[in-house]
Amino acid sequence: MTRIIDSHCHIYPEKIAHKAVEAVNRFYEGLSPQSHDGTVQTLLSSGRKAGITGFVVHSVATTPHQVSSINHFIAESVQQSEGAFTGLGAMHPDSEDPAADLREIRELGLKGVKLHPDIQKFVSDDKKAFRMYELIEDSGLPLLIHAGDYRYDYSNPDRISHILRSFPRMKVIAAHLGGWSVWEEAAKVLPDYPNVLVDTSSSFFGLTPEKAREIIRTYGAERVMFGTDYPLWTQNRDLEYMKKLDLTEEEYERIYWRTCADLYGLEELN
Repeated sequence: MTRIIDSHCHIYPEKIAHKAVEAVNRFYEGLSPQSHDGTVQTLLSSGRKAGITGFVVHSVATTPHQVSSINHFIAESVQQSEGAFTGLGAMHPDSEDPAADLREIRELGLKGVKLHPDIQKFVSDDKKAFRMYELIEDSGLPLLIHAGDYRYDYSNPDRISHILRSFPRMKVIAAHLGGWSVWEEAAKVLPDYPNVLVDTSSSFFGLTPEKAREIIRTYGAERVMFGTDYPLWTQNRDLEYMKKLDLTEEEYERIYWRTCADLYGLEELN
């Protein structure tokens, strides 16, 4: 059986999942008409039906006071998943005590940090965000950050490159092949930084298989992870697209699971 890790999954408590998914769909202007409901159970059932064996889960704190409750929800979801989930913690640049937030993330056993500057409304390379990056870099945890949006300038490739340059010891996953909707621009700027990785989430809708393959090979499969951006896209859709890329067996192995397992220390998958 091929091992597949979905490295980019948003999950929400059942009582707010519907509202959260509606908000995300509004943000992306109804881009994905096939979205799931955002619950843990749907992720597990739909993912397993598609053949996915592991999931990296997280959520975004839109205000500082949400940080701790989100992190406890993610940690509880990981504990209840029977080994299927790897969790990332939330942080917010306006937090009064980011050091305490990161300490809680580590105490909860979460494996990294997730930020979404475009939704959290902060410029990703602003000095106020740098205090978070300093803490994350010192902790040794990787950072998954939303990257790119032609509509805004919170997290576009030049800003992500500034972060990579300023924090060379921090592993940074620039989501959406390095720049949502600005993929080719990102591929010209980011691959030269050895501390950058990317995931494939929410990218295939806007790229031909030929262009996606070209961008993936610009980074190298050892720095690329498969991801769906659940609940925005169905897993089967993205896996069918992956088949069209005509990659080598080694490239598929790295993208489907090995790069992710190495990054997050998922020894049981190696």
